Amino acid sequence: MTEPTAVLGDITRRRADAIVNAANSSLLGGGGVDGAIHRAGGPEILAECRSLRASRLGRGLATGQAVATTAGRLPARWVIHTVGPVYGASPDGPALLASCHREALRVADGLGARTVAFPAVSTGVYRWPPDEAARIAVETVRRTETAVEQVVFVLFDERAYEAFAERIEATRP
Repeated sequence: MTEPTAVLGDITRRRADAIVNAANSSLLGGGGVDGAIHRAGGPEILAECRSLRASRLGRGLATGQAVATTAGRLPARWVIHTVGPVYGASPDGPALLASCHREALRVADGLGARTVAFPAVSTGVYRWPPDEAARIAVETVRRTETAVEQVVFVLFDERAYEAFAERIEATRP
């Protein structure tokens, strides 16, 4: 079982084998974490995303799925892009949010990544309540069989950090 940790900070400055991006389905950048990762990582990330769209992801990345690209100028080797669900848009929302974390870890395993940094997927413009997102994310990471040795949730704002840190501490095995 992987025991996650939480830190307050900027995921684009986090040293890790892989950084998870809360992407939109187009993979072409956006606001929030997605925009920050694309800006900090540079044009190499966007170029690989465009290549993925031109080849096997013509309609974009489906909600709950994950795919990797280079990390460009980020202090990581890879960016794992995952598309979180919009809160309340589907009764499958919790399962799709869990899938984002499971699939990101599956992709990380395929890459050989041992350290992975996650943001609070879907808690920004997709409006997922941080407490609920933290419950789903932490439980999923703990239950997913993976070779990843270190998972850290890097939270940009105090509210998300408190939700994740409290969930991790309250449910520590």
